[in-house]
Amino acid sequence: MIELRSKVTRKGQVTVPADVRKALGLQRGDRVSFFLKDGEVRLKRADSVADRTAGALRNPEVPFPGLKAEREAFERGVAEEVAREGLD
Repeated sequence: MIELRSKVTRKGQVTVPADVRKALGLQRGDRVSFFLKDGEVRLKRADSVADRTAGALRNPEVPFPGLKAEREAFERGVAEEVAREGLD
């Protein structure tokens, strides 16, 4: 087991060490879950609803591009919609 340290800020925030972010595949904006048991905490990447349900309605004739590609396509679609309609 490797021990990595971080400091708690006045707001109760900590920086997740780079090695941990890399190991969990965490990127800016990702959500995490904390599990507390017997005075210890486990940190786990919390998949989004989109990640959990991606490909649920697959068409056998169309290959599934993978979660990353599907997420990127979704984000592009949202950005295009915002650009078209603007933010109200």
